[in-house]
Amino acid sequence: MNGSEAAGAAVRVLADLTGKEAEAVVGLEQDEGGWKVLLETVELRRVPSTTDVLATFEVAIDGDGELRGCRRLGRYSRGATQEEGR
Repeated sequence: MNGSEAAGAAVRVLADLTGKEAEAVVGLEQDEGGWKVLLETVELRRVPSTTDVLATFEVAIDGDGELRGCRRLGRYSRGATQEEGR
């Protein structure tokens, strides 16, 4: 499985687990057991959208695209810088 396939599998897994669609793939790392994919998703939509609450999830996928683990790393406002919101 290549990185693009791993990212796609992680996006599908996150949607199945949380019911939320990934807005972006923000990190991808191959490890001994497969891949770790960092995904950003909207947890709470607000008006204006610059105040949406986002979350970063780490999804671990094995070489066959099966889930090894999933965890939310943090939540933050869309407009927040990394120092402010993460």
